[in-house]
Amino acid sequence: MAVEITDANFEEVVMKSDKPVVVDFWAEWCGPCRMIGPVIEEMYTEYEGKAVIGKVNVDLNPGVSAQFGVRNIPTILFIKNGEIADKVVGAVPKAQLASKLDAIL
Repeated sequence: MAVEITDANFEEVVMKSDKPVVVDFWAEWCGPCRMIGPVIEEMYTEYEGKAVIGKVNVDLNPGVSAQFGVRNIPTILFIKNGEIADKVVGAVPKAQLASKLDAIL
């Protein structure tokens, strides 16, 4: 299961990671988020050991969401060395997410 990222552990899990990090900003009530959820879980398994794949529930973690100006969900950030390398807003095909992650591996 994808790593649960919170306001409390964001710095440690994401910003200090020595691997690229995919962060899925989502909410329970968001239809497109539920569509992309299984894709994020598949990527977690496929990229295990190569990248950190995590999810931030925007309703429970407003601090991180505000820090990155997340206004629409799902928003998926690709972070490398503590910097945003790429970003996707909305439900997109798995191939698009994988190619963006592969580009920063």
